[in-house]
Amino acid sequence: MKRRTALKLGVAAAAGLAAPRLALASDVVTIGAVAPKTGPLAGGSNVSHWPNIKLWSTQVNEAGGLNVGGTRKMVEVVEYDDQTNPGETIKAVQRLATQDKADFIVAPYGTGLNIAAAPLFDRYGYPQIAVTAITDQIDSLSSKFPGMFFTLGSTTAFASDVVNVLSKMRDEGTLTGNRIAMVNVADAFGIELAAAGRPLFEKAGFDIVYDTSYPLGTQDLSPVVKAAKAANPNAFIAWSYPPDTFGLTEQAVIEDLKVEAYYTAVATSFPAFGGRFAAAAEGILGAGGVNPDSEAFKAYAAAHEAVTGAKPDYWASATTYSSLQVLQQAIEAAGLDRDAVKEHIRSHSFDTILGDMSFKTHNNNEKYWTVGQWQDGVFHGVASTGRDGAKPVRVKHGWS
Repeated sequence: MKRRTALKLGVAAAAGLAAPRLALASDVVTIGAVAPKTGPLAGGSNVSHWPNIKLWSTQVNEAGGLNVGGTRKMVEVVEYDDQTNPGETIKAVQRLATQDKADFIVAPYGTGLNIAAAPLFDRYGYPQIAVTAITDQIDSLSSKFPGMFFTLGSTTAFASDVVNVLSKMRDEGTLTGNRIAMVNVADAFGIELAAAGRPLFEKAGFDIVYDTSYPLGTQDLSPVVKAAKAANPNAFIAWSYPPDTFGLTEQAVIEDLKVEAYYTAVATSFPAFGGRFAAAAEGILGAGGVNPDSEAFKAYAAAHEAVTGAKPDYWASATTYSSLQVLQQAIEAAGLDRDAVKEHIRSHSFDTILGDMSFKTHNNNEKYWTVGQWQDGVFHGVASTGRDGAKPVRVKHGWS
């Protein structure tokens, strides 16, 4: 499904309909976007991905457009739903490049879809700021696809910080044993994290007493949680995507899974997660985080809600918006030549709402949040590589 959104002064076309062109083609910069609006990853994409494209493009156009070589050009967004299907992602990227003639394309949503699309981004010369991809293949991918950039870090970095958080809890006596139950979604994201986590947990002296995977889109996760509970763990770790993050936590509440540390990955940072589980969310650890007390994040969150009608999440939303700030600053510095934009991204630092961001080592941003925790109704970052404002970790005290 294609949606052409010609944005000017915050006015967007209705879904599924072609909007009237608000300017001549020479006066616009066409931005392509493909990500799930349906399928298993739609819940995450509709929180972290699409609203930030809307916010950024609205703000750019309200400011008069992108400054390209001294000329203001309005942003026009062309959207496709890939239905959480790599084949559809590939077809959409190809269509954006060859038929829609997009000047730039926002990277897809999720690790697997980004990796699937990388050859096409490279073939057509587009920079791919793979904002929601977490992988240990950063070095090899950036070597093979020099225009591919990463914002959220590597699989090993994420798994390492989860291990470090639990190790510190154990040292402090708030985690009273070494028994870990670990589960993962059988997608590139979850498979890589589980593979990275196993040796790291074992090296740190933890005993993985339950270890299983489940297919992406699994509806009934009660057997997973029941089996994890039966293993009598001290901590529960799930390398999960949004539907299963909610589903596993639903079952953990039902089963009264008694652990001192409970971690789920993507979507733990969503406001809807805190809203759904309320007091039960207190103490839950999850992927990412932000410093919600920073003035930059507060201003961004207020703008996000004003434009989209929804609150941003406490992790990938701000990073997605920051990646669009990077793209904007690179375009305004280097123009519409995509090779020049890629080189500018590779060689410069960028001012974003998360602070400075740069990609000078293997096209990888080296400052990012890794672990967050729900504390007093807010998801605070508790571990990062180089970001300020981390909170001390708290023990998980029950489900009410």
